[in-house]
Amino acid sequence: MEGLSVPVHTFRVLAGTGNRGLAQEIAENLGVELCKCTTSRFADGEVFVRIDENIRGADVYIVQPTNPPAENVLELLLLIDAARRASAARVTVVSSYFGYARQDRKDQPRVAIGAKVMANMIEAAGANRLLGLDFHAHQLQGMFDLPVDHLYGAPVFTAHYRKKGLTDLVVVAPDVGSAKMARGFAKRLNGSLAIIDKRRPAANVAEVVNVVGEVEGKDCLIPDDMIDTAGTVSEAARALKDLGARDIYVCATHALLSGPAVERLSNAPIKEVAVTNSIAIPESRRFPSLTILSVGELFAKAIRFTHADQSVSSLFD
Repeated sequence: MEGLSVPVHTFRVLAGTGNRGLAQEIAENLGVELCKCTTSRFADGEVFVRIDENIRGADVYIVQPTNPPAENVLELLLLIDAARRASAARVTVVSSYFGYARQDRKDQPRVAIGAKVMANMIEAAGANRLLGLDFHAHQLQGMFDLPVDHLYGAPVFTAHYRKKGLTDLVVVAPDVGSAKMARGFAKRLNGSLAIIDKRRPAANVAEVVNVVGEVEGKDCLIPDDMIDTAGTVSEAARALKDLGARDIYVCATHALLSGPAVERLSNAPIKEVAVTNSIAIPESRRFPSLTILSVGELFAKAIRFTHADQSVSSLFD
């Protein structure tokens, strides 16, 4: 109708309980308050969510990783549905860690493709877009039929290591599949490249067979997308040390730190383990050589760019 102006959508940031600290950092970087919402449990453990503010016509960003426990996934789905039913203009999932991404193909008989199941559920719940960080495999984006913005933690790590002023650095890919990522780190940090030839006799079991490249007397950086049980990086660090490496640094975006990970990393010849706060790390899983870097500012910039319909990829040019 004549005389009516087109409304400008506001944006609101919602937080699940999966990583409340990161959500708070994102909101602070954006200069907004977290949207008030209630998350509770019925007596039998059933998850209940309620958005306690009016979000009609708003662009809603839901910050929630999908690492275990599985309630994190269910809470995310319920928050998406609640936002959609509250007449949000657009619902964007801000997944600082996308769980089940390792189950991205049918490499054995009669197994589920968990990553596709996750994508289907998020879409069915009513999400319009997904913001993710360092997927385990880039092809994960193809499992969604909605727009996916894939962020990289590399700039956060390279800024951290530049401050250290490392010289004669070798970036060591923990396996052949990580060679492209390691090459990117080597280029940004003016280092050389080495690759570990690794095999897995069983799930979560890593065995170093050979190291391709010169590491003797040099500082080594082992980058990866995640540290789960830390079998890969701890064995890699020992192999590098046996070959005469000087100081060994490890960085990984997602610190799952499952099972014996803390003990393995504490006992391995690693000077520093740098991770991000994409997953909330409890005090019980922290150790002296652990450094936690924030991705709150990175996500805040991506949200600001997305809301303004600007290029998110320009963050990494």
